[in-house]
Amino acid sequence: MLKTTTILAGALAATIATSAYAEGELNIYSSRHYDTDEALYTDFEEATGITINRIEGKADELIARMSAEGENSPADVLLTVDTSRLSRAKEAGLLQEVDSDVLEARIPAYLQDEDNQWFGFSQRSRIIFYDKDAVANPPRTYLDLADPAYKGMVCIRSSTNTYNQTLLASIVTHHGAEKAKEWAEGVVANMAREPQGGDTDQLRGIVSGECEIAVGNSYYFARSIRKDVKGLSENRDQIGWVFPAQNEEGAHMNLSGGGVAAHAPNRDNAVKFLEYLASDSAQKYFSAGNDEYPAVPGVGLAPSIAALGHFKPDDVNLSEVAKNLPEAQKIFDAVGWK
Repeated sequence: MLKTTTILAGALAATIATSAYAEGELNIYSSRHYDTDEALYTDFEEATGITINRIEGKADELIARMSAEGENSPADVLLTVDTSRLSRAKEAGLLQEVDSDVLEARIPAYLQDEDNQWFGFSQRSRIIFYDKDAVANPPRTYLDLADPAYKGMVCIRSSTNTYNQTLLASIVTHHGAEKAKEWAEGVVANMAREPQGGDTDQLRGIVSGECEIAVGNSYYFARSIRKDVKGLSENRDQIGWVFPAQNEEGAHMNLSGGGVAAHAPNRDNAVKFLEYLASDSAQKYFSAGNDEYPAVPGVGLAPSIAALGHFKPDDVNLSEVAKNLPEAQKIFDAVGWK
């Protein structure tokens, strides 16, 4: 079996420095921190004979690293979560256009960059959860979260969280900046506590009674169906969920995606890898291994994610949403969303 070299961000090992330009190599900078992704890399290596070298770290650290490395960067592929980080990498000049018939055929246009510099390979829906015993009429849209009826009831992550940044940018896209600011002000007024922790912590807030309503990505809850998640799985029946805006734009979807690095030394291998991520086998693995929605239409869902039910997703072009990310940050700052 071919070996995947895993290298944590912080020190570029000699193995990658000496093999970055070697034939049959692929250097991936990844902020996907899921152990279950190991099978994706192994399957690609076995199918192609290409050896993967991997640097893992937080998205912002990897983007800063690529910027500092410039034309000498060994990075071939950047993998990260959410449109905001992908857009940031593009704006920094760290990605390049990819002309691939496979990717064009497999990945819907609204899930890829308008200049083909990044592509979404899996999706998560940002949905509303609630305490079934305490909330008789849960919010049905994102805008409803700002209703004074829910004052002191909402748990949600900080404004620095990439998922919230893209959600607000999508609200700007659909409803305009003024309405988006009103929404953000209303959510801040309705918070049960100052933003803290990750999405799982928002769900645990419902279990502990700190809040009655929470906002989180679908896969955090689906994971508690597939396996034991401390402080959540044993109390999962307490929690109901709503896919928002089903009579309007649909439930917001955020991405995990990637692109080919601007100075990729192994460009052809990088394109092959992105095309592999769009294959049925890889798409099924995103769902089965990490409770995500495939980006490719028609690929079957894992039982854990299928259990959440059918819904209408928002199919807004995420390139358009990305353009409103700066406005979203201004709104967060203006309303005091910590």
